[in-house]
Amino acid sequence: MAADPLSATFAALADPTRRAILARLSSGPATVKELSAPFDMSGPAISKHLRVLERAGLITRGRDAQFRPAQLEATPLKRVAEWAENYRRFWDASYERLDKYLKTLKEQEKKNARHK
Repeated sequence: MAADPLSATFAALADPTRRAILARLSSGPATVKELSAPFDMSGPAISKHLRVLERAGLITRGRDAQFRPAQLEATPLKRVAEWAENYRRFWDASYERLDKYLKTLKEQEKKNARHK
């Protein structure tokens, strides 16, 4: 059974190495050798990470002579952002409740300070 695109994106993003690869690719295409430079892992290990990212649609691989540079594909990340946006109302309401509570605490603190 194939995972839905959002699940595939989240699964790919679950690994910190893959997130770091995406962060690097946000500044432009890179080869496996360039992507493996900051990590203590082999080219084949980086290639495995790239395959996961490619299956999730987060990157594409091109051809440039003998190199296959990877390039960021941001559409799946946009879907994640849109999904997370659905929870903004919850977060905003939580922050509003916290703001009201903190304001109440400050008012009580001021009242207690005046009565001393």
